[in-house]
Amino acid sequence: MKGLLLSGGSGTRLRPLTHSGPKQLIPVANKPVLIYALEDLQRAGITDIAVILGLNGREQVIERIGDGSQCGVNVTYIDQGAPLGIAHAVACAEDFMGQDPFVVYLGDNILRHGIAPLVAEFDEGACDAVVALQSVDDPERYGVAELDEASGRLIQLVEKPKAPKSNLALVGVYLFTTPIFDAIRQIEPSWRNELEITDAIQKLIDTRYIVKHHVIQGWWKDTGMPEDILEVNRLLLDDLVPCVEGAVEGGGVVKGRVSIGRGSVLKQGSVVFGPAIIGENCTIDAGTYIGPYTSIGDNTHVSGAHIEDSIVIGDSVITCKETIVESLIGDKTQIRSTDQKLPKGYRLIVGSGSSIDL
Repeated sequence: MKGLLLSGGSGTRLRPLTHSGPKQLIPVANKPVLIYALEDLQRAGITDIAVILGLNGREQVIERIGDGSQCGVNVTYIDQGAPLGIAHAVACAEDFMGQDPFVVYLGDNILRHGIAPLVAEFDEGACDAVVALQSVDDPERYGVAELDEASGRLIQLVEKPKAPKSNLALVGVYLFTTPIFDAIRQIEPSWRNELEITDAIQKLIDTRYIVKHHVIQGWWKDTGMPEDILEVNRLLLDDLVPCVEGAVEGGGVVKGRVSIGRGSVLKQGSVVFGPAIIGENCTIDAGTYIGPYTSIGDNTHVSGAHIEDSIVIGDSVITCKETIVESLIGDKTQIRSTDQKLPKGYRLIVGSGSSIDL
């Protein structure tokens, strides 16, 4: 079985962060979302993987993943170009897949328990496709599955319906055999001017191919919006294994489950309250409080700030004496204090290279 990892798309809901790079490289718990997906495929025994590249951040994805050897996989890159839909991205990989079955994994998705159970179920049963599903509170945001009440069989898929017939959303993982390519050739662009994978799967269902469904266990998140990224950060930090490789000076305080990377220093009078992760080569000065559910990326200097429930992507300097909560702060950012009296507490969505006075 082969893998197809999608890293295209424009990421409009995550601007300004995606003005400078693809959404799939935004880190949660100090690791890009795309790497979680790549590692998940590897754990499921899938090591021959094609990565679909879009127009945004193509070179950054290649630089970050390389040949895939860091994750124990072999990576081939395929250019999709303009984001014309998931089905279009799958069609771009037809030559790479040949006659092999394959997994399609959307690179901005994270699954708590991974895809190994889904792959095992596909291997055990004679079918042409398997779709992953999970119950959600807001199905209108997703592709939605309708099951036959009597048989439990999958009978219909609709992309982002205004009036969903169920709360079973399509998780961003699909398993296919080669008939999917003929199905894609038979569909037309949707109202979004995209080739929808839901339409292609529906074509398989309508032409009597065997399409099964698998309701996944544990949490699943599509990291398409800032609040989704922050929630995934919380969920991953809940499983954090404490590890202190940096230095904690006398008088520095570490409480709870905290990870501190190599070369990082917590100065006397600083406090880190877990679950929290501090990357490599960071400096946390006296008077700084890093609160629960915070990820501080590599090469960041924080002095005097109170940061909680936030992500600082890295290579940044934060020297304000203010409280920052529920924020997503891009790399190479500077946040400083001014003499003006401002309201306490800020919620920030900050793109790469920003400079902010608070």
